[in-house]
Amino acid sequence: MTIQEVKDDQRYLKLLAEKFPNIASAATEIINLEAILNLPKGTEHFLSDLHGENNAFQHVLKNASGVIRRKVDDIFGMNLRESDKNELCSLIYYPEDKLRLISRTESNLQDWYRITLHRVVEVARVVSSKYTRSKVRKLLPKDFAYIIEELLHEQQSEPNKQDYYAGIINSIINTNRSTEFIIAICQLIHRLVIDSLHIVGDVYDRGSGSCAIMDTLCSYHDFDIQWGNHDISWMGAAAGNLALIANVVRISIRYMNVETLEEGYSINLLPLATFAIDFYGNDACREFQVKEYEANSRMAHSTTMMAKMHKAISIIQFKLEGQIVARHPEYNMQDRRMLHLMNLEDGTITIDGKSYPLIDKQFPTIDPADPYALTPEETRLMDQLYHSFTCSERLQKHLRCLYQHGSLFLTRNNNLLYHAAVPLNNDGTFKEVLIEGITYSGRALMERLDRVIRDAYFAKDPHTRHYALDYMWYLWCGPDSPLYNKDKMTTFERYFIADKELYKEQKGAYYELCDKESTCDSILEEFGLNPQISRIINGHIPVRTTNGESPLRANGKRLVIDGGFSKAYHATTGIAGYTLIYNSHGLQLVQHEAFESKEKAVLDGTDIHSRMQLVEFKTHRMLVRDTDRGKELTEQITNLQRLLMAYRNGLIKEE
Repeated sequence: MTIQEVKDDQRYLKLLAEKFPNIASAATEIINLEAILNLPKGTEHFLSDLHGENNAFQHVLKNASGVIRRKVDDIFGMNLRESDKNELCSLIYYPEDKLRLISRTESNLQDWYRITLHRVVEVARVVSSKYTRSKVRKLLPKDFAYIIEELLHEQQSEPNKQDYYAGIINSIINTNRSTEFIIAICQLIHRLVIDSLHIVGDVYDRGSGSCAIMDTLCSYHDFDIQWGNHDISWMGAAAGNLALIANVVRISIRYMNVETLEEGYSINLLPLATFAIDFYGNDACREFQVKEYEANSRMAHSTTMMAKMHKAISIIQFKLEGQIVARHPEYNMQDRRMLHLMNLEDGTITIDGKSYPLIDKQFPTIDPADPYALTPEETRLMDQLYHSFTCSERLQKHLRCLYQHGSLFLTRNNNLLYHAAVPLNNDGTFKEVLIEGITYSGRALMERLDRVIRDAYFAKDPHTRHYALDYMWYLWCGPDSPLYNKDKMTTFERYFIADKELYKEQKGAYYELCDKESTCDSILEEFGLNPQISRIINGHIPVRTTNGESPLRANGKRLVIDGGFSKAYHATTGIAGYTLIYNSHGLQLVQHEAFESKEKAVLDGTDIHSRMQLVEFKTHRMLVRDTDRGKELTEQITNLQRLLMAYRNGLIKEE
């Protein structure tokens, strides 16, 4: 660093001097930042394809994919029975529920409080040890900040203070604040054990807990999300795309999950029910009934009504999708316009010159002369649904949260995160995709599409916004969409044609090539990462462990962590999800079995049974300086050192 460099940066340094107005303040900040660089790397937690399974999500979040249990084992070892460790973990996961149970069942509550307070404080002390006192202090609950800070820094080697610490514990018990204190400590443990949370796509659809998951995420201390195709469908619907509104409603009904719409987001489905009765009242709608594994839903009693609504919104969706395809011939999706291929008189459809009988022959709202036009009643219905989606306060809040914390891809600490794919040609080169007359590929494509997604909600120019809104639908089901990347989505065929050969969806070249190391290396380099030390993390396609599939692909270069959180996939995958933990010791893959219930966890201390596999082990613990955050702090230190030089050479005056 030279005087000339300092002079060149003088304008920036003057701005920095407003925050650090003298040598003492700048030097102190350098010391603080240098200290932080030498702390262990914070723990990152990766989850994917939650699909509305809130109970399992909440438990995995609370137990940090087994991290808390391992901390308890490390701290107490053989000094506690397994049953006691189970009870302690259950308390940390669900403090309010567990304390209510204990208050009814424990005969000597004061002794239980005394023992338990010491144990939870010890766990909190260990998980806080990788952070500065300043950071921990900022996280302490206001009511107990001083007391917790004192207990966290208790030293067993200071016998003169043992009575002091014991007195604090006794005072907490004697003032009847034990319950509140334990809850506060457990919440602090949750906050400290995971430094950042990564959701690699698909919060929505299938299960009924998407709203609750989003509520948790929007209040989480540090999370990001790489949008999945199901997230994009909901985002497009919330932004006002009519075809995606119809799609969201159709899938919600298909999985008997209308409570997400009605109770979660106050979407009024009564107009759809009325419409379905008027036009499909005498139609059995057999092809639109729910499947067997959904029959236990609390909505099972109304499956006949649901089937009519299901068919009604599906026909509307096919009409609206056909309109989008007609507006955008550049999508090359003309084969998705199916309605005009039907012969309603003889109940057949002609595809590629071959005639197929239609399973369902009742289409009261389709005009053969203009099959993609909505009837006046359908138009009125969609206007009502549009108003419900765009005016739902909770949905709009969640949409803004997804935009604020989300992106199409993320590079973080030598990991490349995206939900599904990067479009490739058959030879492994990056596929060029046309967007508004310009072709993009690789990283440039992902960055351009990220902009399109934001334009769909934020753009002020009507043309830009309308184009982006239509493209949100393409991202849901388009052949070259990095969130889908199949030649077609055969929803229509599955509903109306018996020949299963027409159900096939040909995957893009990415899915054939992405398990090769050379392909992963090429992708990592395209995104500015070193293939020797970096990896790809994505989800989207469940790993079928029953078929011998492994989440570790391309010799560990790619990790697929969609292990089937959704109950709909459990029979196929044989498990209930994969998660990843990346801490200062390395990268650990965690395989989970099905979660029974929160009630079982509280009552019996049961946990999700998980198996851990080391993916990468560091011989030396990673420090903050080894992370992306460390690079930012190092740059801050360099600028502060320049500011010090400016002060000492009289280029900037101290205050």
